[in-house]
Formats: sequence, C-alpha cells, structure tokens
Amino acid sequence: MSTSYENSKQVKTGVYEIYVKDHFSAAHELHGYNGNCSKIHGHNWIIETFVQCRQLNEIGIGIDFRDVKDTVKKILKSVDHTHLNDLEPFKTTNPTSENIAKFIYKELERHLNNTYIRVSKVKVCETPGCGSTYWEE
Repeated sequence: MSTSYENSKQVKTGVYEIYVKDHFSAAHELHGYNGNCSKIHGHNWIIETFVQCRQLNEIGIGIDFRDVKDTVKKILKSVDHTHLNDLEPFKTTNPTSENIAKFIYKELERHLNNTYIRVSKVKVCETPGCGSTYWEE
C-alpha cells in the first residue's frame, strides 16, 4: 500500500558547485570600531569563491575554472595592495570582511551569472582562523 507521501515524490535536479581560492594584500581601518582595528593595518586576505552550475557542457564542465579564476583575479587586482578605505565601494562603507565578501560576490555575479550558472557564495578570511561568508537567498 502506498502512502500519499510516496506518491508525491519530487523530481530532484542536480547542482554542481566549483570553487576557486585566491588572495590579495591590502590595508584598511574600521571607522567606529572601538579597538586596534580602528587604526590602519593590513591583511593577506584569503578569498574562496563558489559557483553553482545546473548544467554541464558536452565534455562535462559546468564552468571552466579558468573563467572563474580570471574573473576573480580581475576583481582582486582592483583591491590588491591598496588602502581599501580609499576605494569607491568603501568610501562610505567600512571595508570589513563581511562587506568585502559582498563586494566580491556582487562583482562576480555581474560577470558570471546566467541561466545555468550563478555565484553561490564568497568567503573572505583576514586571518587563517577568522573570516566571513556572503551569499544571497
């Protein structure tokens, strides 16, 4: 005897997620922060970008790693070896790990998203043990 649950099985579709890891070096200061981070200081930021693909091409690739790497490198070149507070995206927004993750996410989204591909999240670490991840639902 089948139950209504068994009769209402949903068809699942697969999603592939690839990631690319990179880094950049930059200085920043956090306005309004009560502590050492209110002073100018720098980090060697580690960036992990995640891209979801709903379809593979004829040879089994959702998106070429090279395309993601090249796009990430282009974005990171704009922030590498800078004082982040001086850059347009951070003139009125503190360049926290959270806001840097969102900035990179939005830039990647602009370049990579299409019907079958979308940026799923961006992780930014300012030290090996702490960082922030940004995604949209």
